[in-house]
Amino acid sequence: MLKLTTTAASAFLLWRTCGGFEIRPPSTMTKLPTLTTTTNLLQRSISFTSTSLQYQNGDEYSDIANAHVQKSSQKLLPLVISPEGTKLKDLLVEKISEFREIKERDQTTHSKRRRSSSQGPQKIDFYSVSTDLGNKADEIVELCNKIATYNPTIEPTKFVGDKELGDSSPLQGAWRSLFTTAADANFPQKGGQKAPKVQNVVNAKGGTITNIVEFAPKQDGTDPVLKKLDVVIKAKPTSSNRVELQFKYAKAVLTKLLWFNFSWTLYIPVPPPFIVRSIVFVSRLFKFGRKGAKRVPNGYFDILYLDNDLRIHKTGEDNYFVQARESWDKIKPLLQ
Repeated sequence: MLKLTTTAASAFLLWRTCGGFEIRPPSTMTKLPTLTTTTNLLQRSISFTSTSLQYQNGDEYSDIANAHVQKSSQKLLPLVISPEGTKLKDLLVEKISEFREIKERDQTTHSKRRRSSSQGPQKIDFYSVSTDLGNKADEIVELCNKIATYNPTIEPTKFVGDKELGDSSPLQGAWRSLFTTAADANFPQKGGQKAPKVQNVVNAKGGTITNIVEFAPKQDGTDPVLKKLDVVIKAKPTSSNRVELQFKYAKAVLTKLLWFNFSWTLYIPVPPPFIVRSIVFVSRLFKFGRKGAKRVPNGYFDILYLDNDLRIHKTGEDNYFVQARESWDKIKPLLQ
């Protein structure tokens, strides 16, 4: 019977105490059963004096396995939402419904965007459409900040990037877009064409987020030239409520090639961060001391509110996003 030395056992205990995220033993541990020793290896029985990790007849019984079971059992639990938080959620849906009615009534094809010194998404100036629309957008943003004080999820970014327990992440799955202040995520309705279906799909296991825009058919029933757009983003949690973003690539599904009706897919790779920063740096050299010098965009978002139905986050560019699960009955009218 082979036993760990005191030093190795101590290191193992320290690893167990300080880890908690890696459920497999270090590579040196996993190789122990195959070490060449004078002990009868056919028994495949290794015991550690300082732990209860054992290999007996090929079966593993360990504290690590127990920790794995405990970690795996941490599924999405029913969240306790305060009555005031529920009222604010319902009010938010009402305000977004009113916003859409005003937008449909007042929107023109020439809504302006606020100037920004960054390369990131700009804020749309809803006041350029109408005063009513601008006021309603401000009400929604103010309401988002109020709801944030009733956030029932302590760690919204939990299990994002975890290849084993990603499915248990509170962010996992598809989220339909209900409202945003980001100009590049607002799509004007032209010629009576319906608004596109916009959703945000979180693959927590893979550590990616995909923004999906599906454009509605034209009034005559034919498909638009740009039928669908997917933007794939690498997501990495940096705190309990912040997710760092790095764009990977965009995929556009088109229905025409020159003058021919032909469905094809265009992949658009996004330059690596180093190249983006280099371009921005050179741009700043030429615009040094002048207004409008560009800076590297802040690629992250902070989750303000998250429950099983509603998600609100704010980006590094100070843009607000309100998203919800399609299964939430309250938003059914907004999805029609």
